[in-house]
Amino acid sequence: MGLDDKIKNAAEKITGQAKEAYGDATDNDRLRAEGQADQSTADIKNAGENVKDAFKK
Repeated sequence: MGLDDKIKNAAEKITGQAKEAYGDATDNDRLRAEGQADQSTADIKNAGENVKDAFKK
Protein backbone atom coordinates (compact mmCIF):
# COMPACT_ATOMS: atom_id res chain seq x y z
CA MET A 1 0.00 0.00 0.00
CA GLY A 2 1.42 3.33 -0.96
CA LEU A 3 1.87 6.05 1.58
CA ASP A 4 -0.37 8.34 -0.47
CA ASP A 5 -3.20 5.82 -0.29
CA LYS A 6 -2.77 5.42 3.46
CA ILE A 7 -2.92 9.18 3.97
CA LYS A 8 -5.98 9.59 1.73
CA ASN A 9 -7.84 6.77 3.46
CA ALA A 10 -6.97 8.10 6.90
CA ALA A 11 -8.12 11.58 5.91
CA GLU A 12 -11.39 10.19 4.55
CA LYS A 13 -11.97 8.25 7.78
CA ILE A 14 -11.25 11.32 9.93
CA THR A 15 -13.56 13.43 7.79
CA GLY A 16 -16.27 10.81 8.22
CA GLN A 17 -15.78 10.78 11.98
CA ALA A 18 -16.04 14.58 12.08
CA LYS A 19 -19.21 14.55 9.97
CA GLU A 20 -20.75 11.90 12.19
CA ALA A 21 -19.86 13.80 15.36
CA TYR A 22 -21.24 17.05 13.95
CA GLY A 23 -24.40 15.23 12.88
CA ASP A 24 -24.77 13.86 16.41
CA ALA A 25 -24.23 17.29 17.95
CA THR A 26 -26.76 18.99 15.68
CA ASP A 27 -29.18 16.03 15.55
CA ASN A 28 -28.74 15.90 11.76
CA ASP A 29 -29.42 12.33 10.60
CA ARG A 30 -28.30 12.98 7.02
CA LEU A 31 -24.89 14.27 8.07
CA ARG A 32 -24.50 11.44 10.58
CA ALA A 33 -25.22 8.90 7.83
CA GLU A 34 -22.78 10.59 5.43
CA GLY A 35 -20.08 10.39 8.08
CA GLN A 36 -20.71 6.71 8.65
CA ALA A 37 -20.66 6.08 4.89
CA ASP A 38 -17.35 7.95 4.52
CA GLN A 39 -15.82 5.83 7.29
CA SER A 40 -17.08 2.62 5.73
CA THR A 41 -15.70 3.61 2.34
CA ALA A 42 -12.29 4.31 3.86
CA ASP A 43 -12.33 0.95 5.66
CA ILE A 44 -13.21 -0.89 2.44
CA LYS A 45 -10.42 0.89 0.56
CA ASN A 46 -7.95 -0.09 3.28
CA ALA A 47 -9.09 -3.71 3.09
CA GLY A 48 -8.60 -3.71 -0.68
CA GLU A 49 -5.12 -2.28 -0.34
CA ASN A 50 -4.27 -4.91 2.28
CA VAL A 51 -5.34 -7.64 -0.14
CA LYS A 52 -3.11 -6.13 -2.83
CA ASP A 53 -0.20 -6.03 -0.37
CA ALA A 54 -0.76 -9.68 0.57
CA PHE A 55 -0.45 -10.76 -3.06
CA LYS A 56 2.71 -8.72 -3.58
CA LYS A 57 4.57 -10.76 -0.92
